[in-house]
Amino acid sequence: MLLNFSRLNLFSRNKLKPRRADVLYDSVLVWCSLVLLAIGFLIVTSASVYNHSGDVIFYAKRDIAYIAIALSCGLIALVVNIGFLERASGFILLCCFFLLILVLIIGSEINGAKRWLSFGIMNLQPAEFAKLGLFCYMSSYLARKGEEVRNRIWGFLKPQLVIVLMAIFLLMQPDFGTVIVIYLTTLSLLFISGAKLYQFVVLVALASIAFLRLVIFTPYRLARLTAYLDPWDDDMKYNETYQITNSLMAFGRGGYFGEGIGNSVQKLDYLPEAHTDFVFAILAEEMGYIGVFITIVLLLVLIIRALMITKKCLLQEKLYGAYLSFAIAIWFSLQTFINIGAAAGMLPTKGLTLPLISYGGSSLLVMTVAVAILIRIDFEARLDDAQAFVKGSRG
Repeated sequence: MLLNFSRLNLFSRNKLKPRRADVLYDSVLVWCSLVLLAIGFLIVTSASVYNHSGDVIFYAKRDIAYIAIALSCGLIALVVNIGFLERASGFILLCCFFLLILVLIIGSEINGAKRWLSFGIMNLQPAEFAKLGLFCYMSSYLARKGEEVRNRIWGFLKPQLVIVLMAIFLLMQPDFGTVIVIYLTTLSLLFISGAKLYQFVVLVALASIAFLRLVIFTPYRLARLTAYLDPWDDDMKYNETYQITNSLMAFGRGGYFGEGIGNSVQKLDYLPEAHTDFVFAILAEEMGYIGVFITIVLLLVLIIRALMITKKCLLQEKLYGAYLSFAIAIWFSLQTFINIGAAAGMLPTKGLTLPLISYGGSSLLVMTVAVAILIRIDFEARLDDAQAFVKGSRG
């Protein structure tokens, strides 16, 4: 039985009684996501006013189009039964692998990285789709093969082969940040599924060695690490540490209440990628620590709601919904922590978007769909609660 797994019980110590569900969707999750999208549009519009296209609203027009497409896809995802998603997870993963291979063959190269497939006005980034595709598949695998994962070494190793294969394609782009996200998220999934502790010790040790080698023997990654350790080094200020120092200056200028929307100085060609990787620095400069606090709280609420959905699914023994909602929570947590950490100088710079805020069509689309999947999982769980309440009342 699901609730006998000690690690899964961390989320289900207090069993909830079936109750009437007046509202069959999580309104807090919906509004929190919409507010984050609105904040993202506001900051991206401001951060991208100074660009080299000559059109001050060039990125704003594209961002609003991306948000519209993302919300449309999210509405479609809302009507997809979670059981169908579970059955289709293998096919979804194969499509993701196909896109990862295709981008290496015909992808567009930008800033030395081959990560995008160009479709006219929009570039698709297969790595973003690969995250959600992998988590859908891993959740399905653990729901079906949980006993094998816990009791047989081969059952534990099989999902590692999928991760390693995906990591190889991602590193060929290269996209080290996505590799870190999928590895840590999958590791978390395996942990709550009840896999043995010694397996994690071995896996973490091997992965740590591999990651260390990738950093040490790749000059630009080593330079990022060195810049993180001493961002104010005068010898590096105008190359490796340029982004970090300008990002920190944006935080410093913002103070408690910010310079006001549109009044950022760092966005005036001082801080590269101001509307993407370092959008949080511009948010801090224009909205101050108050805006930073509100944004972090909204992201935290979104993540907590996802974990609450995980708990609800565990109580109803809906394995797939529990694993998938947990994976989405960890995924959003990691990207939030890494993006904000890099902007604030707490972590080395890494090109990961801030969920629902950073500019980027693929990221907005995939993360909006992920939120829609959370809402659908919660809807089905609430519907079961409501049906149980009705049956109990009649009985």
